[in-house]
Amino acid sequence: MSSKGSAVPPYSGGLDTSCILGFLKEQGYDVIAYLSDTGQEEDFQEENRYLLGTSLARPGSASKQVEIYVSHGTTGKGNDLGRFELTATRCPPPQIKVIAPWRMPEFYNQFKSRNHLMKQAKQHRIPIPVTPQSLWSMDENFMHISYQAGILENPKNQAPPGLYTKTQDPAKALNTPDILDIEFKKGVPVKVTNVKVGTTHQTSLELFVYLNEVAGKHGVGHIDIAENRFNGMKSRGICEAPAGTILYHTHLDIKAFTTYREVRKIKQGLGLKFAELMYTGFWHSLECEICLPL
Repeated sequence: MSSKGSAVPPYSGGLDTSCILGFLKEQGYDVIAYLSDTGQEEDFQEENRYLLGTSLARPGSASKQVEIYVSHGTTGKGNDLGRFELTATRCPPPQIKVIAPWRMPEFYNQFKSRNHLMKQAKQHRIPIPVTPQSLWSMDENFMHISYQAGILENPKNQAPPGLYTKTQDPAKALNTPDILDIEFKKGVPVKVTNVKVGTTHQTSLELFVYLNEVAGKHGVGHIDIAENRFNGMKSRGICEAPAGTILYHTHLDIKAFTTYREVRKIKQGLGLKFAELMYTGFWHSLECEICLPL
């Protein structure tokens, strides 16, 4: 079979993308897996509760990917479909081609569920991070981790034991509080001090790592919500963002003390608009460029 050219799918190591690599190869593409480091292992919200961990990671990943070639494994019901393809149409080169297996009959007729994908992975000895008992998807970066699909699609099902990886079960969390002093400069956190033990963390990376650790062990930072997606569908999602949650609420309190009431209303409106643009993938739009420096 002659090659159809190169396909560069963003590879997460999850069930979908792991199977898609093999599928694209069978379809005659020269497959190059694209990996972006977003710290796997800002305080904007969607749904008024959800900190935009996945959305904030996508612009960098998608913008670099289109410099090579675009293929993606996003499903037809996810926001990432718009995020990657809007980036592909807005960024050079203009002749770029999008390969979306979930829109190809050869793919979706063969793989009608995650169980079908699991059978494919087992048949071809593809290592995957899910089992029949944990058949949900995960998206992780430095900001957060989210869990969707599988048994989580039914809102009656509670989060199964052992699901959370960044936060402790509140019932098992520490009873002794940690008292933190967080310093901001021009709206940006620059230092965190644990008042009880006297430790200080100053660089952005260092303080975020520390806040993930200390908030996580107290069970702070996980939510269970229904998302209203770009295409009109609703999706149940469970998310953990311990450091982001601490910084978001701390920053809210600072603005309550320092911002004039009417100015604060304007900032809140612009913040919601910016969150919407990020969530739906319009980060290269003119309106996003206007909101960004405000």
